[in-house]
Formats: sequence, C-alpha cells, structure tokens
Amino acid sequence: MKITTNWLKEHLDTKLNENQIIDKLTNIGLEVEGVDTQSGALDSFIVAKILKTEKHPDADRLRVCDVDIGSDDPVKVVCGAPNAKEGLLTIYAPPGAVMPKNQMKLVISKIRGVTSYGMLCSESELNLSNESDGIKELLPKKYEKEIGANYFPKSNINVIDISVTPNRADCLGIRGIARDLATAGSGKLKKLKTEKLNQKNNQKMLLNHLYHT
Repeated sequence: MKITTNWLKEHLDTKLNENQIIDKLTNIGLEVEGVDTQSGALDSFIVAKILKTEKHPDADRLRVCDVDIGSDDPVKVVCGAPNAKEGLLTIYAPPGAVMPKNQMKLVISKIRGVTSYGMLCSESELNLSNESDGIKELLPKKYEKEIGANYFPKSNINVIDISVTPNRADCLGIRGIARDLATAGSGKLKKLKTEKLNQKNNQKMLLNHLYHT
C-alpha cells in the first residue's frame, strides 16, 4: 500500500510531521518498507546566466549561447529569442525537462548542425503569462546569486510504501490506515463528506428507467 502524507491528512486531522507518522505506523504494526521521493514537474527549471552569444553559422535568426547553470562548465543552447544577450539572467530547462505549456520532453538535439543542450524559456512556455516574444528576464539584484538554483519552489512528494499483512485487510485503503492512527491517539478521524441525493429526481429517473425498459 502506497500513501502520501497529504493524502492521509485528507482523512486524519493530525499535527504529526511525516517522520512522526512513519514511526506511528510502525508502532501500530504497519511496516514501512521504504520512502520514495518523487520530484515535482517544475523542479528541473533553474536560474541561469548567458555568458556569451554568437550568431548561428547557418541561421540568421538563431544564436548560440554559452550558459552558466551553476556547474563547472557552461552549456551550449541554441536560442532564437531576440533578447538573448550576454549577461542576461533567465530560466534554463535541461534535457529531460517537460515543458509546462505543451508537455514536450526536451532532448539533446542538433539545430541546423549545432548541438543544443536544453533551452532558455519564455514566460509563455512556462505558463507564467502569454508573453512569448523573448526569454524570461530575471532581475540581477534578486537572482545573481541564485544561478544553478531552482526557479520554482521545490515540490518534492514522499511516497510511503507500507507492507500490509494478510490479516490487516482493513488497512488496504487510506481510510483504514487513518482510522488505525486515530485509534492509536495520533489524531482525529475526519468525517467523510456525503452529498444529499435529491429524492424527487431519483424517483423520476427510476420511473423513466422502468418506462423505457
């Protein structure tokens, strides 16, 4: 059974943090086999700085940029943005990143014979606005010391893998796990939200069903 703390807290009102919840699960006989970290979709996008630009040898509107991404060596990115210039702070997406706007996964590719390692992003490509005339420009005062850091807040989610024994079928669902933790004094079980059915509408639906069958 795999759960997340956020999912559990939809059913359990608790002040315990994730590590304390894991300890409590063990205490009530639910063995935690492991905790896997799943990175958020925006964790790949980092603050970068263009160190140098030069005209693409085979395309008038493209430039080849040397980009500082906080590693030992800069990366080369082919960019067609008119504002791509030396010293500009922007947002870099490496190969493997999935672009928010079109869900395209980036790969290392050759553009008119020049290899491009990722891309420099516009606000439109990141779903930040409809601005698509150039790449996103970051304020030096705020981001000069952030080169190589994530532009978007970290959104890592930990998945807790619980081993459920045959005699604990009641814990094959998130509700049962929340109920067990509540019984053990780890919080209060939340009431399930129920929707009231419109009796008149239900009767009409039943009559229509009987009439047409």
